[in-house]
Amino acid sequence: MNDPICVDKKYSTTRLLIQADPVIFLPKAEGRKGEGGLRTKSYLKKSYDDKPLISIITVVFNGEKYLEGTIQSVINQTYDNVEYIIIDGGSTDGTVDIIKRYEGKIDYWISGKDSGIYDAMNKGVLETTGDIIGIINSDDYYENSIFTQVIKSYQENGKPDIMYGNLVLIDEVKEKKRISIPSEYKLNRKMSLNHPTCFVKKTLYNEKLFNISYKICADYDLILHLKKVKKSFLYINKTISYMRIGGISSTSYKTTTKEVFNIQIRYFGYLLALKNITIQYARTILKFLFMRQFNYILNKKR
Repeated sequence: MNDPICVDKKYSTTRLLIQADPVIFLPKAEGRKGEGGLRTKSYLKKSYDDKPLISIITVVFNGEKYLEGTIQSVINQTYDNVEYIIIDGGSTDGTVDIIKRYEGKIDYWISGKDSGIYDAMNKGVLETTGDIIGIINSDDYYENSIFTQVIKSYQENGKPDIMYGNLVLIDEVKEKKRISIPSEYKLNRKMSLNHPTCFVKKTLYNEKLFNISYKICADYDLILHLKKVKKSFLYINKTISYMRIGGISSTSYKTTTKEVFNIQIRYFGYLLALKNITIQYARTILKFLFMRQFNYILNKKR
């Protein structure tokens, strides 16, 4: 009954399954628009000594523009043992149609109301059964074949609690703008790890989920908590994923600044948090003044 089954060798999520009675579904709730995936057909996943199960979560709301690329970046990985969960917030565009098109390669998807992005992520975490969890947003995507490297690093370095790597920032047409290199050292000043590159042990989420009182920076809160309780971190010096510029955290400056300030007070105290926000504001003002002067000189030359 539990012998591995290959449903379709072309996809990372369909090469290594077992058949058993599914037990992990989100409870029925008001506003539920649908659910589906391999799990609803009694196809499940498990971890193996030589092939740990890696779980990936995508949360989405009205994300039809880029979602298909995100899905493809997961299911086209070369690593064989991948579990994929999609949590949709009740989209009103073509998002659910795209999900249904791929539901034979998705372990479980659900569409319905939630209380924001981190509530959706928490729902996804509760649905996973893997050893480590990665979270990729619906307008971002993973590097080709990177899961193989992630698992290799995981197994060769004593199974660290958190792994993270490099992030490429791109525009709408996938033109590379810059590479974001993470830094654990700078965590006392800002969220200096790239969340779309992070892989966290499932057992850590069993201890603490995302704090949904934060709308933008709950990932920073979680990472600082894991540092505080001395969990092990591993930097993988590889491009892990690609992120489009213009997401919620990059456009909501005021909310982001407020949440970062409150989080830093909680973990580092008021004085360091005040110092950090003062330096940040000073840099922002100096950048603004520089750009204004630069544009003035440029226009004057014309």
